[in-house]
Amino acid sequence: MKTNKVLIGGIVGGVTFFLLGWLIYGMLMADYMKTNTNQCAMRPMEEMVMWAIILANLASGFMVAYIFNWTNTITPMAGAKVAGLIGFLLSVSFDLSMYGMSTMFLNMNAVCIDIAVSTVMSAIGGAVVAWAMGMVK
Repeated sequence: MKTNKVLIGGIVGGVTFFLLGWLIYGMLMADYMKTNTNQCAMRPMEEMVMWAIILANLASGFMVAYIFNWTNTITPMAGAKVAGLIGFLLSVSFDLSMYGMSTMFLNMNAVCIDIAVSTVMSAIGGAVVAWAMGMVK
């Protein structure tokens, strides 16, 4: 049943995106992002609203799973390609908008790095979602 595939893919994707976000942005890129983005509106780590972060990641997971269901994307490599493209286009749209309309990014280099990181993160998440959806019979 396709509903089960989307449900499993969405949940697995949400967990994957949450863990990747924590690892990549919360740990590996934390100092770079702190140096190259405007921190005036950022919450301190201990004041993060976890339910909102969890729901945002689940929404990403379900968006990818739903698109994979439409496009019949079932292999991890195909999932990485499709989700990587989606992540690239969404991050280009968001990051360039933020660069043009706010002081969120302090330089264009930070925009490019964020786009690259978001693309890689989306590709990995997409591969995991496609793998999980392919496992459901």
